[in-house]
Amino acid sequence: MQTDNKTKKITIMREDRSQMPLLRSNFVWMIVAGILIVLGFILIAGSGSGIDEYNPDIFSTRRIVVGPLLSFLGFVIMGVAIIIKPKD
Repeated sequence: MQTDNKTKKITIMREDRSQMPLLRSNFVWMIVAGILIVLGFILIAGSGSGIDEYNPDIFSTRRIVVGPLLSFLGFVIMGVAIIIKPKD
């Protein structure tokens, strides 16, 4: 913001795109990463085994491989989306 001493008029200058740390593509990748993280945790979730009954689903490929892999990829993509500087 700049002020002029004579008129006390305040002008707001628009920030240049080169000065912005994150652009639209960064935010799109962050949203994709967030969706992957949530989807991974949803795939991991489920009922567990107890003393009264055994649930063989706790050892399914979906819960011990696919879900954690999607969540891990989401966290990696989130880090890359924050760090990488988009091209003009």
